[in-house]
Formats: sequence, C-alpha cells, structure tokens
Amino acid sequence: MSQKRILVTGASGCIGHYISELLIQETQHELYLLVRNPDKLQIDTSARSGVHVVQGDMQKVGDLAELLQTIDVAVLTATAWGGTGTFDINVAKTIELLNLLDAQKCEQVIYFSTASVLDSKNQPLKEAGELGTDYIRSKFDCLRKFSKLAIEPKITKVFPTLVVGGDENKPLSQITSGIPEVTKYVNLIRFLKADGSFHFIHAKDIATVVKHLIDNPPKEKEPRKYVLGQEKITANEAIEEICRYLDTKIYFRIPLSSSLADVIIKTFNIQMAAWDRFCMKYRHFSYEQITNPKTFNLPNHCDSISDVLKTSGVQKK
Repeated sequence: MSQKRILVTGASGCIGHYISELLIQETQHELYLLVRNPDKLQIDTSARSGVHVVQGDMQKVGDLAELLQTIDVAVLTATAWGGTGTFDINVAKTIELLNLLDAQKCEQVIYFSTASVLDSKNQPLKEAGELGTDYIRSKFDCLRKFSKLAIEPKITKVFPTLVVGGDENKPLSQITSGIPEVTKYVNLIRFLKADGSFHFIHAKDIATVVKHLIDNPPKEKEPRKYVLGQEKITANEAIEEICRYLDTKIYFRIPLSSSLADVIIKTFNIQMAAWDRFCMKYRHFSYEQITNPKTFNLPNHCDSISDVLKTSGVQKK
C-alpha cells in the first residue's frame, strides 16, 4: 500500500487522539497532526518516524497553505463547540481549508459533522438549522456550502452519533464525562420509563472506520455519507442494562410523559433552550442506516451499554 501524506486536524481532541494513535501504530503514512497546543497531545508521537506535530490554529488556516497543497488525505475533526468564533471556525475557516487543498492531488477528505443535523432517513433535519445550538447550526450550514467546492466529489462526510471514549492518555468525550452522573442517579432513573431511542459509538471504533476509509477510499459511485453508530437502543433498554450492570433492581416504572417532564423541569428550575425542547419532543434520534467497524467486517471495540460503562471506568457490581 502506497504511503500517503495525511493531515489530521483537531488531533488533541478525543476523536483526534484515537485516530492519530491508530494511524501511528498501524500504518506507515506520513502524518501531520494539527494542534493549537502540542502539550495537550498525550499520545506517543515519537513511536516511529514520519509523525509531525504541527502547531497551528484553524483561525489562521492560511498559514498552512503550503502544507495543504501537498496533502493526500485530510481528516477534519477540529471543531468549535460553542461561543464566539464557532461559525468562523466550523464554517468559514473549514471552507477556506478545503479550498486550499489541491483538488487534483488530494484523494480524499474525511469531514466530521454530527448526526444531530440529520433526520431518521439520513437527510438534513430542518430544525437542526433553525433551533440547533451554535455548534449544530454551524455544522448544518457548512454542509450546504460543499456543493460549490472543487474538491466536493472527494469529500467523505461522517456523522457520529453519541460519542463515548477517553482514558488516562486521551481526553474524555462529553458523553463519557457525564456517565458517573447518570450512575449516581440510577436509583431514581430505574423508576422511569421513557419513549426514545438513540445510537452511540466509541471513539476507538470511529478511528477504525476512518483508517478503513483511508485505506479504501470510496469509489466514484459508492456512498460518501456515513452515520457512525452501533445498533439502535431504546431509552428503556439502556436503563435496564445500566441497572443490570450495577445490580440494581427495578420494581416498577412510571412513564415519563411530557407533562411529568415539565413538572420536573419547573421543580428543579432546569434551563431549557429551544433545541433541548425540540429534542424532548423528537425523542427518537435513530437513523435508517448506520456504520461501524462491523459494517466492514472489522471488530467492534464497544457495542453495548455494558461496554460503555466498562470502558468509562464504572465498576460492575
């Protein structure tokens, strides 16, 4: 397999860490890991030759113009999660970076969006563009600008569902950092019955999929849109599996209706944004077609709620 020059943006993030580590350990590609602060990169970048840590900022992406012209594969995980600069980084600077790549030389761009911008049939979700957080709306807007780019036919779009992951040398995902809070309230949660469904995926499984796509770029008429997740699980199934893992008995369950949810929100003075309220009514964040390592006959690292708890460091009782 020929050696490629690969750029990974956001290499110091949770997903970026797993992708960078896998590419270091299992390939001989020339790697360029873009980070704002090299001190946040906790993986061993000296494990082999051909690994370059590039200190840079998406807000000054023009400084990378010379390097970008030489890149064969760009893996774009860098993102702003909110606050000032979200639209600038997630839309304007991302588009600028894509325009700086050589559309003839670069064979593939793997662009990270979020499954929150899609409906159950994997089509754009109108409400995501109208009610979403700055992060979600910026991801929604960015996708709409791709059709005008010279490199558009080479963009592989990936849409992670709920991302879990992180360990002693990788930052925790937002979901994983909240798991101890969920297990703390298991004695309350076990009595609730909720209508809803979702997918999740571990960052290590995302990295496995990304490596496969780098090694096997989609051909001309093959899909270039992948929703990354394990099989759908209902909220009730998740609660039951958490209780089994923690050896907590369920004696009865109260359906969590909209009116009961409103009472809880008012009682505890919970702040709800427009997107939060939409999610409460939408409930089923599940997708028609999902992709994970098993899709490509590769082993899954984490494909059950029990695996999620275990990999998150929650002790089984």
